[in-house]
Amino acid sequence: MRKWLSKAMFVMSVIALFFVVSACEEAKETLDHNIPSQLMEKEKNKEAASEEKIKIGFSMDTLEEERWLKDRDLFKEAVEALGATVEIMAANGDDAVQILQAETLISQGVDLLVVVPHNAEATAAIVNKAHLMGIKVLSYDRLIKNADIDFYISFDNERVGELQAEAITKLVPKGRYVYIGGAVTDNNAHLFKKGVFNVLQPLIDNGDITIVFDQWTKDWNPANAYTNMEAALKANHNQIDAVIAANDATAGGVIEALAAQGLAGKIPVAGQDAELAAAQRIVEGSQTMTVYKPIRTLAEEAAELAVKLAKGEEVAAERLVNNGKIEVSSILLSPIAVDKFNIDRTIITDGFHSWQEVYRNVGK
Repeated sequence: MRKWLSKAMFVMSVIALFFVVSACEEAKETLDHNIPSQLMEKEKNKEAASEEKIKIGFSMDTLEEERWLKDRDLFKEAVEALGATVEIMAANGDDAVQILQAETLISQGVDLLVVVPHNAEATAAIVNKAHLMGIKVLSYDRLIKNADIDFYISFDNERVGELQAEAITKLVPKGRYVYIGGAVTDNNAHLFKKGVFNVLQPLIDNGDITIVFDQWTKDWNPANAYTNMEAALKANHNQIDAVIAANDATAGGVIEALAAQGLAGKIPVAGQDAELAAAQRIVEGSQTMTVYKPIRTLAEEAAELAVKLAKGEEVAAERLVNNGKIEVSSILLSPIAVDKFNIDRTIITDGFHSWQEVYRNVGK
């Protein structure tokens, strides 16, 4: 009996061992089968993450001027051509709105923030908020002051002012000058003015030129420029020989005030931005010159910079610009003086405006 029980227990042990070994082999086969699929799934997730489009946030001061509509459209086109996406918001000259919109872009998870500041100082808050979320900031066209911005791209805005003054002083080497500045809150307005006075100051010092009126224009508003020019004419009994305005919009307000006194086309007026209305005034004779800043070049280079910075790639700077806090890595593009003699081979040849648009009022 004992011998039989021992044999039975041995047989049962062998059977149990068989099932254990079979289960282990099955589990191993299942595991071996799943490992490649798990790895493949992991790789797919990695690829999906790498293929996810870079998202750029573009916080703009305003879209109420022709120039900025071009920037918006060209920048969007350039970013999308690079395989990224862009979300654009414009504050129309309201500091609080611009900060709120930038916060919205940051909360949407943009990979990089591009800012055209309305107020060079106030927008420093945007940079701080973006950096807290690990988002880099590119200052576009206008410099953000007193902040650790990551990069700045613009035109050589001091040179813009120099080109304006050089053009006008060739026509009026001696006389009574009016300067109509831009918005005091805009760093570019200060750079334009600095450039103008780089050229004018030696002539002021030797007595050839007298500045009889010098005023900023709130928010770059042409109506405010009109009021400033009206005051300048009244204070000087219309005895003015030349006007330099900080951009074409303010030049438009200046020319409107001159026209009210029958002086449009009789007093040289400089602007800058190459707006269509300014180009038309140049060929018609009421505005002397503008400064053309090839915006397509700016927008395309800015888009390339933005995508590279968002990817963490190295970006080479051409120069450093001090913003009151740090030396900012920067690229500054060259502006071009435009008058009636070269307007066809500059802004028209570039397709910035068409010949039909520029000359449509000539001869009417």
